[in-house]
Parts: sequence; C-alpha cells; structure tokens
Amino acid sequence: MKLTTKGRFAVTAMIDLAMRQGSGPVTLSGISARQEISLSYLEQLFGKLRRHQLVASVRGPGGGYRLARKAADITVADIIFAVNEPMDTTMCGGIGNCRHKAEADGEKHCMTHELWASLNEKIVDYLDSVTLQDLVDQQREKNSEQTLKVVHPLPAFASDLP
Repeated sequence: MKLTTKGRFAVTAMIDLAMRQGSGPVTLSGISARQEISLSYLEQLFGKLRRHQLVASVRGPGGGYRLARKAADITVADIIFAVNEPMDTTMCGGIGNCRHKAEADGEKHCMTHELWASLNEKIVDYLDSVTLQDLVDQQREKNSEQTLKVVHPLPAFASDLP
C-alpha cells in the first residue's frame, strides 16, 4: 500500500480537530501551526472532508471546523477514502503493467495479483476497524504519560529518596 502525505496529513489533522472538539470550532490555521502542515494543503483536504460529511464548517467570527459526526463513528478508512487516497498494493488497479503483461501471457491478471488484492482487503478492513476516537484516546493517554514523567520524575538512585 502506498499511503502518501495526503492520507497521513488528513488523519493527523482530523485527530487534532477531534482532540479540540469541546473548545468550539477549530481553525485550519491552528491545525497548520500545531501540526506543521501547509494551510493551503489543509484547505484542500478539508474541502474533501467536508464534501464527504466528515467535518462541518462554522462561518463567522470564531468560526472554523468541527466534526460532522462523533469521532467514534469516523474510521481511518473513511478519512483516507474521503481525500481520494488510493489504496492499491497491486500497483495496477487491474490495468496497466499488470494486466498488459498478463494479457500478453493469455491471463487476466499477473501471477501475484490475487496476493496483493487480498492484502488490499486486509488493509482496508484494519483501517475500517480503527476509529478517530481510538486515535484521540491513544494521543490523550500518550500525552498524560509524558506529563506524568515531567511532573513526577523518579530519583536516579534509591539513596536519593528522602
């Protein structure tokens, strides 16, 4: 599977948005600054996410974006497909080199086509099983663990204990 920056950035931006849902609409400029993603690139991605009803825009002062559905109802596959990210490990999509070579040999597909097509299905099934809420929960857990390490550092040696 070839997952480009389009899919990765869309998922990252959606996690950022979902983590800030309780604070009102989230601006793309805020996501851009926090995640170091070009604002113009985010505008393109969010246009596609909005058309697929994953996000909703809020106009006016204090506007921005919010999730159009609950984070638990949005899967990673939904996000990736919304931004038109191809998920094809066959590298041919049933056409191109695979089919051309196979047809020259009298076959419909190349010899490994079924293997890669099966892998595609497994990847989609996995990404469809991971929700945006799962990713938000992971980030919050990770952030709380990092905060604990900073706030309550352990002494280097037992002799340093009071």
